[in-house]
Amino acid sequence: MDNNVAIEVKNVTKTYKLYKKHSDRFKEALSPFRKNYHTNFYALNDISFKVRRGEIIGIIGKNGSGKSTVLKIITGVLSPTEGKVDVNGKISALLELGAGFNGEYTGIENIYLNGLMLGFSREEMQKKIDSIIDFAEIGEFINQPVKSYSSGMFARLAFSVAINVDPDILIVDEALAVGDLKFQLKCMEKFNEFRVRGKTILFVSHDINSIKRYCNRVVWINEGRMIAEGDAERLCDKYTDYLKYGKIMLSEEGEGVVDNSSNLQLRSDIIGYIESVKIFDSEMNQLEEVQHGNDVYVHIDFFMNRTDIKSIVIGLAIHTIDDFYVCGLNSLLDNMDIDYKFGKNTIIVKYKDFNLLGGTYYFDAALFESNAHVPIDYKAKIKTFFVEAPYKGEGLCIIPHEWSMKGD
Repeated sequence: MDNNVAIEVKNVTKTYKLYKKHSDRFKEALSPFRKNYHTNFYALNDISFKVRRGEIIGIIGKNGSGKSTVLKIITGVLSPTEGKVDVNGKISALLELGAGFNGEYTGIENIYLNGLMLGFSREEMQKKIDSIIDFAEIGEFINQPVKSYSSGMFARLAFSVAINVDPDILIVDEALAVGDLKFQLKCMEKFNEFRVRGKTILFVSHDINSIKRYCNRVVWINEGRMIAEGDAERLCDKYTDYLKYGKIMLSEEGEGVVDNSSNLQLRSDIIGYIESVKIFDSEMNQLEEVQHGNDVYVHIDFFMNRTDIKSIVIGLAIHTIDDFYVCGLNSLLDNMDIDYKFGKNTIIVKYKDFNLLGGTYYFDAALFESNAHVPIDYKAKIKTFFVEAPYKGEGLCIIPHEWSMKGD
């Protein structure tokens, strides 16, 4: 196995036998002619991909597509029916948190037990135990049997063990949001630390914007088959289109693409979506570069498939290229009612005297329900742009100001 490859999945298939009734199992087992009474269900069908050291790979797909099955096979929880998986390094997985815990054991005893299951000796875990206990924040309960823990305490300890053993490869399956807000922030800080240190991360989430934000590449699985792998932003957009229109086509290169031809109708369960963000100057010239100090008009094109939603909110946020959150606006905060119609709509945001300093930035755009709490559609990094600015200050922006001497 190439030392630069952390994980290699080779032609992996996972099948399950489905029986119409329980008695069919016994009939099949006792049949002298080896007659089959089952049908095969392919949870995975000939999946292959590589994860190189230091990569952050996202796995996307609908519920039941086989994402979690892939992760369980990589971690050794499941065995493939066919094919094999090679892993180069120690894995820690945030899958079913606490799956290896023994309810009768204390928190400390379970830390050592979980460490053993992850391939660490007791001596190695002894060096890590203080950081694990400090991170979990469960106080004296660390010496009590975990069966007495609340669900939040149990999850915090399990997460702390998984993420503080300093693995070579981290596998995350929708498990970053555990515990209260304070603990969730700690989890994200630890996750970001892993990214900065160049750890190999395999990341599964239904939050496509998180996949775009964190991942270098994406593997797209649908109904047990691999549709495509490639650039995260591009494939996430194609996957989002597939969720809207429900049809996949394969290009000549074998890449998963979506048929957006005019005869396809938007799925009835899609309320609406953000189509595009475009930037214009005051003379309606479309821009890729923005001049500092000029007026800028941002057009947000969005499509509505229903008109029975009482009210909607449009949001627009600016980030630096390294993901620093600069400014977020939405129509609710600005007390603007959006009178939308069925089909395509456009809302315009005017930035007067655009005062960001030079560099590359990107827009996120979102469509929310009336309270701006539940996103109907959220497009991360939907538009990248460059600001050209003279050297008039430092930081991110120039705040309008005047200089004067006291007494003038």
